Parts: sequence; C-alpha cells; structure tokens
Amino acid sequence: MPRLTAALTGPAALCLLASAPLAAQSFIDHGAIDAEVAAFTGAGIGTPGGARHPVDRRLRLSTCPQQLSLAWHGVRADMVRVECTAGQGWRIFVPVNSGGVTAAVAAAPAQARRMPGVERGQVLTITIQGRGFSVSQQGEALEDGSVGEWIRVRPEGNREAVRARIDTPGRAVIPLG
Repeated sequence: MPRLTAALTGPAALCLLASAPLAAQSFIDHGAIDAEVAAFTGAGIGTPGGARHPVDRRLRLSTCPQQLSLAWHGVRADMVRVECTAGQGWRIFVPVNSGGVTAAVAAAPAQARRMPGVERGQVLTITIQGRGFSVSQQGEALEDGSVGEWIRVRPEGNREAVRARIDTPGRAVIPLG
C-alpha cells in the first residue's frame, strides 16, 4: 500500500493535476459559430454570400464569455473573421462563397436566376440593416450583379470597398446580426 501512495505523489499525481484543467475546460459549440456567420453574412452555409463550409469540428476553441466579434476580412472581403477577445482569446477565418452560381442555383431556370440588379459603376443605395434600425447612403457598384448576389460596393466618401447583397435593382444591403 505505501508503494501505491508513493506512486500517486510522484509523476502520476503530476499527470492528474495537469489534466484537471483540460477536463474542466469547455469548448465552444461549432454550430453556434456557424449560426453567427450565417447571421452576419445574411446567407446560409454553401449558398452565395454564405460560408463555403461549416467551421472545422476538429478545432478546440474555448468558450467565449462575451459576444463573438465578426468582421469582413481580406482585400476582396471574401472571408469573415470570427474572434473571441476575452482572456487569451482566439481568432478564425471563415471563407465565404462569392456571388457565383452554386449547384442549387444552377438548377433554376436561367430567367429566374438572372434578375437585373446593378452594373459596375452604377450609383446605388447601400443600406446597413440591424435589429431595429437601418442606415442608408449612396455608393458605387464595383461589380455587375443580379438580385441576391453579393458584390463589392464602395460607399460614398470612402476609399475601401465592402461586400453587400443586392436586394433590389439599385439597392444593396449589408445585414448585421
């Protein structure tokens, strides 16, 4: 019996102590991240403007005690940066489908698929919509696009482009959570 006690006070006890925080640590629900990205982009996984794929389930990201921070990332705004800034925090980048045609959209008749939207260089209204508010301003389309597609637009008085979904001809929307 004394030998067993000595074994637990030596390296075995250190292993038990070192593994205790790992067992107690909880990880974030990947489905919650997928839902946040879908709400941010305004499109579901695998659809134009939405995430290309679900967040990799192999990632072990600690739970975030505060609201996740989401923002467009990249020169073409073709990724969403998802970040937890609490504690040591973490950051991941979720690739987004361009406004291209997916298999489901390709199956639709060509006329239904290609509703007129905007042409490159056209002045349009850019609306930012959130829960209980919307703000609009003029801007310029930097790409051609049909209703429902995501394109790059430049708000008036701003040098940087942002991605917006064409809602109606001449109007693009940037949905916020």
